[in-house]
Amino acid sequence: MSIRSLIQDIKFSRSQRVVQVSAARQAGEAVGEPLNQMCWAQMPQELLREVLVRIEASEAAWPPRKSVVACAGVCRSWRNLTKEIVKAPEFSGKLTFPISVKQPGPRDDLVRCFIKRNRSTQTYYLYLGLTHALTDEGKFLLAASKFKRPTCTDYVVSLHADDKSKGSSNYIGKLRSNFLGTKFTIFDGQPSHSGDKIAKSRSTRLVNLKQVFPRVPAGNYPVAQIQYELNMMGSRGPRRMQCTMDSIPSSSVEPGGVAPTQAEFSHNNAELFPSLPFFRSKSNRVESFLSGPLARQKDGVLVLRNKSPRWHEQLQCWCLNFHGRVTVASVKNFQLVASPENGPAGPEHEKIILQFGKVGKDLFTMDYRYPISAFQAFSICLSSFDTKIACE
Repeated sequence: MSIRSLIQDIKFSRSQRVVQVSAARQAGEAVGEPLNQMCWAQMPQELLREVLVRIEASEAAWPPRKSVVACAGVCRSWRNLTKEIVKAPEFSGKLTFPISVKQPGPRDDLVRCFIKRNRSTQTYYLYLGLTHALTDEGKFLLAASKFKRPTCTDYVVSLHADDKSKGSSNYIGKLRSNFLGTKFTIFDGQPSHSGDKIAKSRSTRLVNLKQVFPRVPAGNYPVAQIQYELNMMGSRGPRRMQCTMDSIPSSSVEPGGVAPTQAEFSHNNAELFPSLPFFRSKSNRVESFLSGPLARQKDGVLVLRNKSPRWHEQLQCWCLNFHGRVTVASVKNFQLVASPENGPAGPEHEKIILQFGKVGKDLFTMDYRYPISAFQAFSICLSSFDTKIACE
């Protein structure tokens, strides 16, 4: 049997399984393990590994890469082995599973994405670019909805295009602005490492809840702060911004530096609620807080600043080299590089970590790399869409 035929059989078996599970749940019946699933699970490990390695290597890009995801959905043994073979975006440069949007991008290249804006619904959609063209169908990654409050604005980020509720299992975080739109905080629905501290809000008061679902977010963990410089004099020029990545050490941009990487979404309350007193003992909480990566680092957190543009005399405008990825001049366009903590800037501080720019009326490109994730990059870009009374 060829690899292509095997993939088709796996997809057919998986689709049958979905139909069987759906029908059983509607009828109120127990969901058992079908015979064809048991046959796949009994495949010898050496043969299974060889098959999965070949599939992972041959289906390198989307949409064919959905075959790799199909293999992970066959059974538990296939899923565990597939997760072992498929490397994180940092090493492979590929976004395969949903958790990939929470993991840092590749070190040596930018991940090419684009954002579509729906003005009528105040919704933003992030897609992974499938080609080097500025516009293509793309692979959906994340969606965000804008909610205006009396004193702030929230952008709720979800893994599903049509499900953006904070109580949903698809919720992964949010972006919140102040009244002026000059300061933003990125909140992660789950801690990026054990030292993250939960932010107090109504969503974190779980004492009176009768039921806690396994994937309901424990609350909001602040992982980054974004600040736009005030323009009180009304001078011309691009916006100036600074991003303080509270969960990423500044040494992560140096050779051999490491940024926190989430291996998977939390599945139980003890993992999901590490900062709440009724899930862990006092000694464990203190130990967890002190064991975070930033507690072990003597250096500070990573700070990103926008790269200064140059004034083009002939065009009479401020210009940045986006290498063809941006075609429309806009005050929203920016490139972010690492700011040196102390001392002179090195080569690592010239490397573009995130760039964002306009290519159409409601179409924007977003390219990012290590040490930030697609979720963090998307949240930073969302801050550029918000109205800034004192920055224009």
